[in-house]
Amino acid sequence: MNNDFIKYQAQTSPYPLGMEVSYAMGSYIYDTNNKKYLDFVAGVSACTLGHQPPRVNQAIKDQLDKYSHVMVYGEYSQSPAVEYCKLLASLLPKPLDKTYLVNSGTEAIEGALKLARRVTGRSQLISCNNAYHGNTMGSMSVMGFEERKQIFRPLIPDVDFITFNNEADLEKITTKTAAILLETIQGGAGFIQPQNDFLNKVRARCTEVGALMILDEIQPGFGRTGKLFGFQNYNVVPDVVVMGKGMGGGMPVGAFTASSAMMDLLSDNPKLGHITTFGGHPVIAAACLATLKEITETELMSSALEKEKLFKSLLVHPLIEEVRGKGLMLAAMTKSAAITNEVILKCQDKGLILFWLLFEGCAIRITPPLTISNEEIREGCAIMLKVMDEILVSV
Repeated sequence: MNNDFIKYQAQTSPYPLGMEVSYAMGSYIYDTNNKKYLDFVAGVSACTLGHQPPRVNQAIKDQLDKYSHVMVYGEYSQSPAVEYCKLLASLLPKPLDKTYLVNSGTEAIEGALKLARRVTGRSQLISCNNAYHGNTMGSMSVMGFEERKQIFRPLIPDVDFITFNNEADLEKITTKTAAILLETIQGGAGFIQPQNDFLNKVRARCTEVGALMILDEIQPGFGRTGKLFGFQNYNVVPDVVVMGKGMGGGMPVGAFTASSAMMDLLSDNPKLGHITTFGGHPVIAAACLATLKEITETELMSSALEKEKLFKSLLVHPLIEEVRGKGLMLAAMTKSAAITNEVILKCQDKGLILFWLLFEGCAIRITPPLTISNEEIREGCAIMLKVMDEILVSV
């Protein structure tokens, strides 16, 4: 591991993996010893089209030759951002037609929470136990995992929590509630999908009491579940949809979309209700536009569902309890966190990149690029199964 990496760059844990990256291409990352690693993580769901996607790279280069940052968000009309927001509106159900472009998923969550309070004039926010929506102070306030946030308190007040898929908890959504914020598929909790029409029951309760329904699509979004957004699998339309990660084909970006009537409230009373310097950056917006066109003009979304079937047919092993998730948002659940750790670390040694989920220790993250081939899926699953065989023998 590079000593300067540890000495000069702030870390997020005491034990970073520390691979020294040389370059990446397609479904593979290469280290400085020219060892190649098949990537089953895609930058934690961010590299939707794999590494160095030609269409995205070309869009970035073309835009760089025209202009980069010229003015803070919302003042100048910059064609990559305008074209992107227009295309996105055409692909979303009504009334979701106006998008605020920001720099990351967590900033998009912050903006969505502010929008909910502005629209409703209410303060209470409701989230879910074991939810993860980002790590800034507002996003952390709606994180449903006390161990990670206790030391940073006090956080935003008037936040309550329910359990995902627990219909009885919906009574907590009242006329005092500004919004309920849900991940369409719970990520950090273990890739838990909504059951028994849960999202539509949340929708009905929000409509009844005048609260907003905000869906966090930061992980499921942009084709990963077989639809452009995960909520489109469940026949529900939120008031606000939040996006990030896979949106920019590997570039840093986030956004939140709502109706024009709602979104326009952020521009007045007070003016500058939300503001960002680099949101809608033309180079990033060009990357987003190229990514969105590639996803929607090809068979990548439908093939994600076929690749899900392939993964689930291959990943059968005594150490695997189940494979959760939808499309290419999958988690192989082992019998213990210790087994999961061993699988992830030994697979990296053998040239396969896997990763953890935030709160569910038994889960092995499998979120490869949508462009991964069936041959690469077989190659990676064979490594996983071989490692598990070795672990099983040692146990």
